[in-house]
Amino acid sequence: MTVTIGASATSSFTVTEADTAIAMGSGDVPVLGTPRLLAWCEQATVAAIAAELDEGTTSVGFQIRIDHLAPTPVGAAVDVTATVAEVDGRRVTLTVAAEDGSGTAASGTITRVVVDRQSFIERIAP
Repeated sequence: MTVTIGASATSSFTVTEADTAIAMGSGDVPVLGTPRLLAWCEQATVAAIAAELDEGTTSVGFQIRIDHLAPTPVGAAVDVTATVAEVDGRRVTLTVAAEDGSGTAASGTITRVVVDRQSFIERIAP
């Protein structure tokens, strides 16, 4: 595995009614819900390192530290960028930032662990 510090990816989304705190069950206001925002951040981290992983490996979420800084309304565009900040053995820590038309909606770090896909699946099989 050779994950490069600085490798990055940006994923773009548009907030819909299905993405709101109301729809996600995480609040009662019609703005981007934190659970959806977190999923978008994770999606960007997966994209940032996917091409860097050896065949037969994948990454799984390990630690998440996100500050949801500002509300984002339905219809707004959101760009989520993930950048590799640190590699420690199989652990890869990425910075994430979600930007909407008003500025930074969220920022933080997500650490993923690189695993052998088949071994991982076999460990969870009933």
